[in-house]
Amino acid sequence: MKDQTDEEPSDPVPGSLPDDAKRPGCGSTQHGGKHGAVPAETETWMEQVLDATNMQSAWQRVRRNGGAPGMDGMTIAEFPAFARQHWERIRAQLSEGSYHPAPVRRVFIPKPDGSQRPLGVPTVLDRVIQQAIAQVLTPLYDGEFSDQSYGFREGRSAHQAVRRVQTAWKQRLRHAIDCDLKAFFDTVNHDRLLNQLRPKIGSGKLLRLIGRYLRAGVVLPDGTREATPLGVPQGGPLSPLLANITLDPLDKEIERRGHAHARYADDFVILVAGEKKAQRVMESVTRFIERKLKLVVNRTKSKSGPLIESSFLGFCISSRGSIKWTAKACARFKQRIKDITRRNRGHAVQAVIDELRRYAVGWMNYFGISRTYREVLELDDWIRRRVRLYHWKQWKRPRTRRRNLIKLGANPNEVHMASRSRKGYWRMSRNSIVQQALSNRRLKEQGVPELRSIWIKLHHGEAVKPNR
Repeated sequence: MKDQTDEEPSDPVPGSLPDDAKRPGCGSTQHGGKHGAVPAETETWMEQVLDATNMQSAWQRVRRNGGAPGMDGMTIAEFPAFARQHWERIRAQLSEGSYHPAPVRRVFIPKPDGSQRPLGVPTVLDRVIQQAIAQVLTPLYDGEFSDQSYGFREGRSAHQAVRRVQTAWKQRLRHAIDCDLKAFFDTVNHDRLLNQLRPKIGSGKLLRLIGRYLRAGVVLPDGTREATPLGVPQGGPLSPLLANITLDPLDKEIERRGHAHARYADDFVILVAGEKKAQRVMESVTRFIERKLKLVVNRTKSKSGPLIESSFLGFCISSRGSIKWTAKACARFKQRIKDITRRNRGHAVQAVIDELRRYAVGWMNYFGISRTYREVLELDDWIRRRVRLYHWKQWKRPRTRRRNLIKLGANPNEVHMASRSRKGYWRMSRNSIVQQALSNRRLKEQGVPELRSIWIKLHHGEAVKPNR
């Protein structure tokens, strides 16, 4: 996302003071955030969190990320005025260890299988504080994480995790153990997580504050509150780091046993050479997760088997060792495109194309590492048919269709063969007159994305001429 700080003055920042008014503990230091230095013995971890430079960076990050209000209803835009009025009091509470976070607002996001994923939306204030904590703790822990951990880490990505699996296939490790952690973010054991944090940050105010965030509870859509005796609310800036800290012992255990693996957040896959070995590893790793980490393995979804029959982060490995998107990923893409271009939506054509472009380009930038050029061309053709269908539906009457087709260059002597046709919308999207009027080039000028160009650029870094 574009950094707005390059375009407009910064809002007053929590914890910041003019140079001639800084007090001990409020001024800028060389610790925390991206500096990554271990604090001096005379300073506390909480002081590093509350350092003005660190708070400034945290606020700017939260502002760039945006997001919905928490349970108090405060928006990102309203926060600067709130901070100017109340920050000194809140800072004092944090410094003395008496601050209590607000419960997170529970929202539910639909999943492709029809179930719902629970997310927690903290207040803007708590997002800023959590971000400030994460900026101090990340340099402490990230350097010790496994090289096979790819989620929520700077310079690492889901694509790298998938390519690690491809590398294992080339090394003839062609059986996979896919363990599904059931409701991971809702089942993290608080005591165990805090014990993992204690050796580095001690048992002081910062550890107690993190414990309060874990136990802050949630506010459900109907207004009722629920306690959170387990779990790390998925949605706060601190949650990804805590998740990686929780699962780092799993990475280390898999490496200690000499197995290849890749993990992205709570999704991980272990690669071994044979079927029987895969079954043994599946059983032993399940015991480790449930007994040592106190997490729950979903045995219904977990499985071991040939790598070419497994999927990871929406991708699979073909019998030739190529990365491909899964059939499920492609089906979800097509269903979403159908929803956007549904002919009875009643939205303006350009608004539909803009929405289509945002989704399709984002999808292709992620799934474009798939070696499926022929399928990309088929999707391009299918998307253009969906847009022509939507145009045809919007034109409705034969008179309007005739006028628009002629305006777009159709032969006036032939246009009646399309404008008065009784064929259905989908069949008409393939009609030669309609295709000539709404050519590939014209659709591209309207903003319809060309997946082929994105795919070629991702794989070859070359600009391509559009299909006509």
